[in-house]
Amino acid sequence: MDCYIKNCSENQVDASEFEVPAWKRILDITCIIIAAPLIVPLMIVIALVIWYVSPGPVLFRQKRIGHRGQTFTIFKFRSMHVAADTKIHQEHLKHLIASGAPMVKMDSSRDSRLIPFGRPLRSSGLDELPQLINVLRGEMSLVGPRPCIPYEYEQFLPWQRERSNALPGLTGLWQVSGKNKTTFDEMMRLDITYTQKQSIYLDCYIILKTVPVLLVQMLESRPQKKASSNSDDLPGSGLGASSCRLPLFSKPVSIKQ
Repeated sequence: MDCYIKNCSENQVDASEFEVPAWKRILDITCIIIAAPLIVPLMIVIALVIWYVSPGPVLFRQKRIGHRGQTFTIFKFRSMHVAADTKIHQEHLKHLIASGAPMVKMDSSRDSRLIPFGRPLRSSGLDELPQLINVLRGEMSLVGPRPCIPYEYEQFLPWQRERSNALPGLTGLWQVSGKNKTTFDEMMRLDITYTQKQSIYLDCYIILKTVPVLLVQMLESRPQKKASSNSDDLPGSGLGASSCRLPLFSKPVSIKQ
């Protein structure tokens, strides 16, 4: 597979330092097995709804950058009409990187590209459930930085690419630390903090906090319907970060720039 990781610093780092720990794989598989009786019927229902309300494939496939810069195909439930414009998101990302504005998603109830039920599907994070396939294949984990799109990765500074030292995940430290209220730079620092501090305790903490955070996110998005901008199927919960400080980390993490 293509590799986007480049040697951006003078000091070479042993690749074995960033191998996926065994406990992470065990935790992922265990959680999926426990949740399967609830998740599988839910995924079937969502797939049937998408098939009924919108012509086209049920799943949305896209190339993403994963662990150590390798590309893989990510799966999502399709929440937009087929062949929706992707240029809007690219311009939105450039603005976020340059301006330091909060990483607000572009979803809107008035976006004609969204299929019926597409907006609640995205705001609830249920469109990400097919990524459990990626987890089972070892391309992702339940917890980790969100996998970015190749054109996003190309704009990263050398120190920002350190976020790919961990296996990408469905949820992560950024998602439970403010997400849409954070800037691009803050997101990067949270993602890199996770790559340096990852542990079974931290993963369990993030998993347990994800559901209440999603519920709050859905409630907060309701009064913003008129102010929201357009969106597309690209990053979903792809990139973002937080100005919130977690009691989990008492000392700042040093990041080489």
